[in-house]
Amino acid sequence: MTTLMDRPATTPEEAAPRHRHRRGPGWEKIALGVLLAGTAVLYLWNLSASGWGNSFYAAAAQAGAQSWKAWLFGSLDAGNAITVDKPPAAMWVMGLSARIFGVNSWSILAPQALMGVASVYLVYASVKRWFGPVAGLLGGAALALTPVAVLMFRFDNPDALLVLLMTAGAYTTIRAVEKASWKWLALTGVLLGFGFLTKMMQAFLVLPAFALVYLVAAPTGIGKRIRDLLISGLALLVSAGWFVALVSLWPASSRPFIAGSTNNTLWELAIGYNGLGRILGGSGNGGGGGGGGQNTSFGGATGIGRLFGSSMGLEISWLLPAALIAMIAVLAMTWRAPRTDRARAAAILWGGWILVTGITFSWMSGTIHPYYTVALAPGIAAMVAVGGRVLWLYRAALAARLTLAAMILGTAVWGWVLLGRSDWLPALRWITLVAGVIAAVALVINFSPLKARKLAVVAVLAGVLSAGAGSAAWATATVGEAHTGSIPTSGPASASGGGMGGFGGGGTGGPGGQRPSANSSGTQSGDDATEGSTSAPSGSSSGSSSDDAAADGGATQDDAAAGGATEDGATTGGGRTGGGGMGGQSTNSELTAALKATTTKWAAAVSGATSAADLELASGTSVIALGGWNGSDPSPTLAQFKAYVAAGQITYFISGGGMGGGGGQGGTATETSQIATWVSENYTATTVGGTTVYNLTTAN
Repeated sequence: MTTLMDRPATTPEEAAPRHRHRRGPGWEKIALGVLLAGTAVLYLWNLSASGWGNSFYAAAAQAGAQSWKAWLFGSLDAGNAITVDKPPAAMWVMGLSARIFGVNSWSILAPQALMGVASVYLVYASVKRWFGPVAGLLGGAALALTPVAVLMFRFDNPDALLVLLMTAGAYTTIRAVEKASWKWLALTGVLLGFGFLTKMMQAFLVLPAFALVYLVAAPTGIGKRIRDLLISGLALLVSAGWFVALVSLWPASSRPFIAGSTNNTLWELAIGYNGLGRILGGSGNGGGGGGGGQNTSFGGATGIGRLFGSSMGLEISWLLPAALIAMIAVLAMTWRAPRTDRARAAAILWGGWILVTGITFSWMSGTIHPYYTVALAPGIAAMVAVGGRVLWLYRAALAARLTLAAMILGTAVWGWVLLGRSDWLPALRWITLVAGVIAAVALVINFSPLKARKLAVVAVLAGVLSAGAGSAAWATATVGEAHTGSIPTSGPASASGGGMGGFGGGGTGGPGGQRPSANSSGTQSGDDATEGSTSAPSGSSSGSSSDDAAADGGATQDDAAAGGATEDGATTGGGRTGGGGMGGQSTNSELTAALKATTTKWAAAVSGATSAADLELASGTSVIALGGWNGSDPSPTLAQFKAYVAAGQITYFISGGGMGGGGGQGGTATETSQIATWVSENYTATTVGGTTVYNLTTAN
């Protein structure tokens, strides 16, 4: 009797070349071409409908196109008053694109789409090396059609580059494991080091899996394995540390303030606000999953169910049950295999990626948003493909067929649950469930190696299609929607949710997580500190990260956040916002014209980085974001601001402005409040296009 522990008819290494020749020459290249071309169309189609996407990062890209110093440091403004609250690697890519192709929506968003295509290829290439082209194509397609991947590879947050670098790191780790190559492993360290320069310590969540798989499976002695890991660690330190050293050694007086830090250092930003603050809360981060777990824009309540919950479920969890089943099954099947067994190594690599990242996201108490889960997508896609391939090779064993059927059935049932959270395409919900059940049953009871092989193949194909149909449909619907603001969510705008945060993202509609219709004006709920459509007063503070805060208080229909902003500051209707907007401060044509007419280093100063970003993009000028993203960064100080004004470097002070959300570095915004008070006491207020403006070149 064949058991699950028996050697399959062919190992993954043996199966790859056999199947390549069986299908004839050229089929793999054609299939890969179709996959990559389809992915490119999916990610690039109607891309400019989202306008600037996240105007905060778009403004930084514009600044980088105007000033090389702004490009180097990731400044929000070309005058180099303050940076964005992330390291600059993603801004380097977007800034170069904007410098080459001009500052426009396409030049800023397209690089992320191309990163998505590259990530899909890398998953394909990684899985193919050990498990053959069919598994590689399945893994690549699974990533391409993950809803949160479609969302973020069409957006200008740093997450796209982060995912690309981590996926490339997985590929180089696989190459390193094959022949115990320290060079490939060192390249892994370099890639993750640049991942740190993209989104700091989030890039290190894959480190345990990468290090463990090399330590366990590399075909060399333990001493060399440890030595190679130390070399890779040194490469990581150098590739990440050079920029930290540069910022530390550069005179603070001649570089922008490091936003998000309390002491103007990149190191404090990495360890505090963007490091332990994200895990434990504090350091400018909200706690308890954002509003005690009630606000779905912040991931919902902490715990094992967070990834499956109403906030994150529709973004990432479609294939997560299948991936977990596959990981456990492969580890069980290879328990007594040789140390260098590649199936087990793959389960350690991709499964470890899923476990460490998933556990961190599930229990982190600081700021987190649903779209963060894009970092899980490559691991889930690859693990499903690997598990499916290994189980198919063991298909003569009933236990293997039962496990493969469980993957198909579990995915179909969970897709049925996820689609039940909306009233969008209700028929699809039942079609995928019924098809999945039939395929799973057929795979188990109708399989016979001699009589029904073709039926088994048909059952597996039907199961794969039914299991992926819900995710693919939700992902494809994402393409038809414009996404702006700081908390985008996937799926169709026409869907309606059930209950609090009935959708995978929340925060794009009301406090119940309802998604706005296609003709939505863009008015949105606030974060855990502020809800409703409000206008932030001058000098007030609320705050969270640029890509991490909920709506800054809501946007008017004239705001750039109401749709995709065009290059001249106009808006394109129909967009779904996810936080960010001008906080009630419109980029009206009169104000834009006034800013364009200025000749000073900074055209204006305004409270809050989102307001400054929208004004910069509308006018093409440089605007100081007082207090950074959340209005509470200690930059500039009142003394610095007075010096700028005395030197004739700022033309206008714009009253109002929008913050990023709640929390901040203590939430006091003392410097910003003092600046607003000083301006109101020494300069005369005028109205430009309905906005209160102070001309700083003419004192009272």
